[in-house]
Amino acid sequence: MNENLLIIFVKNIKLGKVKTRLAKTIGNKAAFEIYKILVDKTEKATEKLPMKKHIYFSDVIIDSKWIGDNKTIQNGSDLGARMKNAFKDGLKKGFKKIVLIGSDLPDIDESIIKKAFKVLNFKDTVFGPAEDGGYYLIGMKQLYTHVFDNKPWSESHLLEATLQELKSNNISFGLTETLNDIDTFEDLKSSSIYKIYSHD
Repeated sequence: MNENLLIIFVKNIKLGKVKTRLAKTIGNKAAFEIYKILVDKTEKATEKLPMKKHIYFSDVIIDSKWIGDNKTIQNGSDLGARMKNAFKDGLKKGFKKIVLIGSDLPDIDESIIKKAFKVLNFKDTVFGPAEDGGYYLIGMKQLYTHVFDNKPWSESHLLEATLQELKSNNISFGLTETLNDIDTFEDLKSSSIYKIYSHD
């Protein structure tokens, strides 16, 4: 069996339910269109990767996306619990290295994900820093539950707080490239897909 697993978290593409912070500035319809583009980009960036993929949708499985890959529904009361449960499931199935990404990254590509798995050859954990102070990627070889508990989700010191805790527990970590994940209009304006939005 391939011992590597890529988990992809996808919010269901519903009008008024995705990119709500972005929608406050550009409206629900435009935010919905932007998120559709981001999900398509994530699917393209991951479709040829050699490792197993498990796609976790927020509430409904979309059969037309990631055809042939394992699909399920996220389970948990907050983002931390949902990610923790996804890692638990993967480890229970026997995967040795697991990397999880979101689906709001205009610049995600194969090489970043492959690099994350390589980092896990010599580090306990790996993170992809987001420009807003959070992270867009997390990888582990065993479950460190405290990484997911009582964290300042959606706040600018999330990654810093997480790495500080890892250092305190002597858990090693590596980092991949810093990317911009799109949550606000400022994020969109500085992204590679702003031109697509501004021409529509």
